[in-house]
Amino acid sequence: MVGRVGIGLLGLVALLVGGTSLAAPPGGERVTSTDQFQSGRDAFADPEKLPGAPLYQENCAGCHQGGVYKAPHRTWLEMMTPAMLYSAMNEGIMQPQAAHLSPEQRQHIAEYLSRQKLEAFASEPKPRQCVGTAANFDLSRPAPPVGWGHDTSRFVPGDVAGLTAAEVPKLRLKWAFAFPNAMRARSQPSIGLGAVFVGSKDGTVYAFDLETGCVRWSYKARAEVRTGIVVETTQTAPKLYFGDVMARAYALDALTGKELWVTKVDDHSSATITGTPALFNDRLYVPVSSLEVTAAADPAYPCCTFRGAVAALDTASGTPIWKSHTIPDEPTQKGTTSVGTAILAASGAPVWNSPAVDAARGVLYVGSGENYSSPADSNSDAIMAFDLKTGQRRWVSQTVARDAWNVACMMGDHPNCPTERGPDLDYAASPILANLPGGGQVLLGGQKSGVVHGFDPDTGAIRWSTRVGRGGVQGGVHFGMAAEGSRLYVPIYDMANARDGSTPTEPPRPGLYAVDGASGALLWSHPAEDVCQGREFCDPGITAAITAMPGIVFAGHSDGWVRAYDGATGKIVWKYDTTQPVMAVNGVEAKGGSMSGSGPAIGDGHLVLNSGYGLYFKMPGNALLVFGVDGK
Repeated sequence: MVGRVGIGLLGLVALLVGGTSLAAPPGGERVTSTDQFQSGRDAFADPEKLPGAPLYQENCAGCHQGGVYKAPHRTWLEMMTPAMLYSAMNEGIMQPQAAHLSPEQRQHIAEYLSRQKLEAFASEPKPRQCVGTAANFDLSRPAPPVGWGHDTSRFVPGDVAGLTAAEVPKLRLKWAFAFPNAMRARSQPSIGLGAVFVGSKDGTVYAFDLETGCVRWSYKARAEVRTGIVVETTQTAPKLYFGDVMARAYALDALTGKELWVTKVDDHSSATITGTPALFNDRLYVPVSSLEVTAAADPAYPCCTFRGAVAALDTASGTPIWKSHTIPDEPTQKGTTSVGTAILAASGAPVWNSPAVDAARGVLYVGSGENYSSPADSNSDAIMAFDLKTGQRRWVSQTVARDAWNVACMMGDHPNCPTERGPDLDYAASPILANLPGGGQVLLGGQKSGVVHGFDPDTGAIRWSTRVGRGGVQGGVHFGMAAEGSRLYVPIYDMANARDGSTPTEPPRPGLYAVDGASGALLWSHPAEDVCQGREFCDPGITAAITAMPGIVFAGHSDGWVRAYDGATGKIVWKYDTTQPVMAVNGVEAKGGSMSGSGPAIGDGHLVLNSGYGLYFKMPGNALLVFGVDGK
């Protein structure tokens, strides 16, 4: 039984050593084994014996384990670097609360929470700064309106890609960057203005010269940047937008990195931004998700109070215009657990994905995740449409009913586990609005159930449903599909061992598939070959978002390989092992791992991707990889 003060993400790991762990939905994946979570870290054999343990309990736990609604939950503190935590106590938002602590005590707390030594963060070499012409942005090459933030189809037209299908087999690694002190790389890179824009685990946002990899500018956000970087398509004073894991949205000057505004979009202690904000006209639409499912592991935590949301911000000032929740009404008490803790519902239905904008209908489409507490309601595991101007809900289409789940369900007979006990089948991938041959449109949604649905974009009515993967907590469609016209490309993860205690009756179907958007008919299948050969945390499936260009689909796999598939047949035409170490432009070794979350970016004749996802049963890595065609 967990103590009254509760536990965080790393505390859950300690409870589940010996090969058992919490299961992982795509946007809010839970935890992994102790060895993997400490990969790339100092090994703290017994963290509770560290000098920071009692200091945290005496000075921090009362607020950061659910006691104060707006205080970031310990889950998020444990995912930050010790440098971030130390800075917050010295000169940031926590300075008043930490004023009575000595510098040494603050350091102890930072190291205890992060399980990393503070001095390790001063050893990485600084990135090479651009000089001469490489330092200049090219305003004649503005960012194109493709990818998350602009278009959820994840299709890059040929004139934007600067590549042809015939040239893809000629791709070679051009340069690499090693993210400092990182074991994961989750931000979607963006290409524009002759630059690559990308965020990182330590909160740094970089503007790299596309050709050489030197740094034009860098900016330090308050926390890890997990979302993609959205760059305005204008040639005049372009801005860029992104979110951090502490639910803050940012706007920067794309040419200088100067901060223009920062807005906290949700005050809940477990709120975060995982989906890339969507930019349309003068508004930024920011999805809100959370990890309150982890807080529920504490029997004393009243589960649950978070509701998924989308917030519309003014792009000029960051001022909120409207905010709409996936669950319209605030949770109310429905009873008490066996240990006397309040049960609050309805809750959950987080929005993990980047919203899809439908300008013609004036609506915004998002997908929701599971409820966190009982009773489950009609808003979980659904596709929803909101009015672009007002945020008023137009329609909701639920495809899996009675889905309430949190991590307490992975801990035996835990009082905070909802009576439904899952099945935890989120929509983590963005909906895609596709044009059909002969006219008309269909809204496409892929779910962790392994089922893809075609919806009527006007009403939400389901036109067709096709099972592509086996599905499950660690299966089905995760972060992003892609569409080339009416042909939908569907990546399937389907871990052979979901590590959730379940015994599937069907074999997994990891790989890449193509579906006809008009009918749902399966066009071709390419099951993934298992090349892991027993490597730990290596799986053949595709959890990362995929990206398409004319005739080609790029997919980063959880086994560390990025592969290019022929769009018409599914045949692999190019592949690269991102786990092989390479010398990076910042003078250290870059080495990729599993790819999850963000997908490849294509533009100006280059392929750009992040590799490394050292969380949730996946291989760690720290690599930004940029490919080009020799002699082009």
